[in-house]
Amino acid sequence: MTSELKYELLSIYPLVSIAVRLAVMARILLRPNRTPSSRIAWLVVVGAVPEIGIIAYLLLGEVNIGRRRVARVREALARIPRYAEGNDEVIPERYRNLFRLGRSISGFRPVGGNKADLLADSNATVDALVTDIDNAKNHVHLLFYIWLADNNGRKVIEALKRASARGVTCRAMVDDLGSRALVRSHHWEDMRLAGIKVASGLAVGNPLFRLMTSRIDLRNHRKIVVIDGTITYCGSQNCADPEFRVKPRYAPWVDAMVRFEGPIAYQNQLLFAGDWMAGVKEDLGDLLTPPEISPDEVSTPAQVIGTGPTVRYSAMQEMFQSLVFAARRELVITTPYYIPDDALQTAICACAYRGVDTTIIFPARNDSWVVGAASRSYYADLLAAGVKIHEYEGGLLHTKSLAVDGEIMLIGSANMDRRSLELNYENNILVYDRELTEALRERQRSYLERSREVTRGEVARWSMPRRLLNNTVAILGPLF
Repeated sequence: MTSELKYELLSIYPLVSIAVRLAVMARILLRPNRTPSSRIAWLVVVGAVPEIGIIAYLLLGEVNIGRRRVARVREALARIPRYAEGNDEVIPERYRNLFRLGRSISGFRPVGGNKADLLADSNATVDALVTDIDNAKNHVHLLFYIWLADNNGRKVIEALKRASARGVTCRAMVDDLGSRALVRSHHWEDMRLAGIKVASGLAVGNPLFRLMTSRIDLRNHRKIVVIDGTITYCGSQNCADPEFRVKPRYAPWVDAMVRFEGPIAYQNQLLFAGDWMAGVKEDLGDLLTPPEISPDEVSTPAQVIGTGPTVRYSAMQEMFQSLVFAARRELVITTPYYIPDDALQTAICACAYRGVDTTIIFPARNDSWVVGAASRSYYADLLAAGVKIHEYEGGLLHTKSLAVDGEIMLIGSANMDRRSLELNYENNILVYDRELTEALRERQRSYLERSREVTRGEVARWSMPRRLLNNTVAILGPLF
């Protein structure tokens, strides 16, 4: 290369750099479904450190699972029957708007005729699941974000093998990133050889190629169990021991799962079928015949709510906010990861300001120091509004639950952070049932017994470096 050519290239580089920077900034401004805070954060990063900022935005700045994957998801959903059976009348008038919102997200109406039990702990959940698999007659469908080949994980694997051996059709799906250790182990191939149909959702494949076509960090965070179309589980628990040996420092993982029997299982079945058919060339149409529902059956009315990057943007935020605004006497939230958008933070503060007894329980030690620091940046405003904050000290509180006035509860996989609100596939069940909600409240009270209350004075005494770290990390929240 001649010196003249080098000079010409160097002379036009600033112009090219400015043009690229402006193009990316324009894309940030034109991209739909971005909050103003997110746009501002990305504009600042791209403007301040353009080389790093542009690469970061192209890799992490947009909610993109890839055109081919979107096409497969839409094709799968088109093959799933439209199911709107149910009866809004099983819900009191004051709560029907919540279930109407849920229907606008997933298309499901509330259905009664269910029996529900809040299981005692993680090991009891796996024991109940193994029993149900051993009693299965037709099919078993499992989907977990994380499935480890530990004691509990292998218990479920062996139960599936036994079921498959007696002619039960077993399908097991995991997130390719969250369960990469299992997928790459001999256990996964052993399951396949035993006749279990296995699939890893949102496969990473070649990371470099995947980065050019979609975001690797958009994951399937759901936890779905459906057995014979009549039994389903929903909650926060992955298929693993509570000791969670991949992160033993924070153990035990403390989760909550509800076992349902009844028509609500069909709604989770449709959610599983959508994920399965989007990743596997198999039509589950024969299993998607709607159950018969008695219009007069009102026991434990419930509704499945599935959200994700191919579902309506802001759906999970809308659900959380609506539940918060519905509270009149008491609101209790448990979540391990709290990085809310402005609207959700404001809604929770307003809940306390209007006199609702509002409590949030966080883990005292978070497995992500970034999330832990960002979460604490919101403490001062929450406490000022009158929200009671407790930090659980008996392990990593992983339960994602919300109880309203002792009558309504939401339980599932969604956290109150940007990943669950905007990026990951999540599944939750909204329930109107005083007895089940009271069982959840009793569980939440047991968490409080092992928690330490955080006071306004304590937060006010935090050192400047600590507050600086918390607030700086929180500023990065809108970027992701």
